[in-house]
Amino acid sequence: MKISKYAVTNGDKFSLKDYDTIPPENSDEKKELKEQLEKDIQELRELQEMFYAYDRHSILLIFQAMDAAGKDGAIKHVMSGINPQGCQVFGFKAPSTEEYKHSFLWRHSKAVPESGKIGIHNRSHYEFVLACKVNPELVLKERIPKLKSVEDITPEFWESRYEQINNFENILVESGTVVLKFFLHVSKEEQKNRLLDRINNKLKNWKFDSSDLLARRQWDDYMNAYEKAIKKTANPSAPWFVISADDKWFARALIARILKETFNGLEMKYPQLTNEDEQLLQIAKKELEE
Repeated sequence: MKISKYAVTNGDKFSLKDYDTIPPENSDEKKELKEQLEKDIQELRELQEMFYAYDRHSILLIFQAMDAAGKDGAIKHVMSGINPQGCQVFGFKAPSTEEYKHSFLWRHSKAVPESGKIGIHNRSHYEFVLACKVNPELVLKERIPKLKSVEDITPEFWESRYEQINNFENILVESGTVVLKFFLHVSKEEQKNRLLDRINNKLKNWKFDSSDLLARRQWDDYMNAYEKAIKKTANPSAPWFVISADDKWFARALIARILKETFNGLEMKYPQLTNEDEQLLQIAKKELEE
C-alpha cells in the first residue's frame, strides 16, 4: 500500500477537508493492513533490535489529536512488541510552574530520545500552537515580556512560533533524529460516541475528564488550529501523517506500517566486528566449550 497519500510533506495546499476520518469501507488497503497488523508488529520487534544495535539514529513519534481519538491505544498496541529499554514515552499535560519559567520548547527538548532509541510524545510542543491558539490567554502564563495582554498576541507572534518549531525539528533531523508526526483525525460524531462510552462504562469512568467537553465546544477552532499548524510545519524531513482515526484498528495498522517502512528506509545493519573482536570471540567460544 502507499502510505504517501496519508503524508503531508508540503503544507502549501494542505486542507484538512481533503482527509477522511473513515477509511473507504471496501478499501483493499484497509483489508491488507488489518490482515498484516500482527505481522508488521512482529517485524517491528526485529527491526527495533537492529535499530538499537545500529545506534546511529533516534526516532521521535509525535501524537496529536482531539480527546478520545485513540492516541493511548495506538501507542500501546503498535509498540506492544518493542523492547522497553529502547523506548521512551512521555505524556505532556499542562505545563508546571517550573516549565512555564522556561521556553515553551524546554520540556520537550529534554525529552528528545538519544541515538538507538524511539521517543514517543503523547501531545507535544504543538500544544503551544493548538490549545494556546484556541485559548490565547494561556500564552500569558509563559511570562513573555512583550505580551501584556491577549491583544498583544498578533498573527506575527504565531508565525514566529511556527518558525521556532520548524527550527527545533530541523536541529533534531540534522543530528540524526527521524521525526514523524501523527494527527489522529477523528470525527466529532465518533468522539461523542467514545466520550459517552467512557461515561456509560463504569470501568472507563476514570478516563473521562470534564475538560474534554470544553475542547469539544471549541471543535471548529481546534480544527482550524490543526490545519494551520500542519500547513506551517509539514516538510519532507519532518512530515505529518493524517490518520483516519474513526476506525481504531485501521489507525493502529497504518501507524505500524509507517513505522516499519521508516525503519526499512534507514539502511540499518548490525555492527561489524573487527578482526581483533573476531579473535576474542573465538577465544571466548573455546573457553566456554571447554
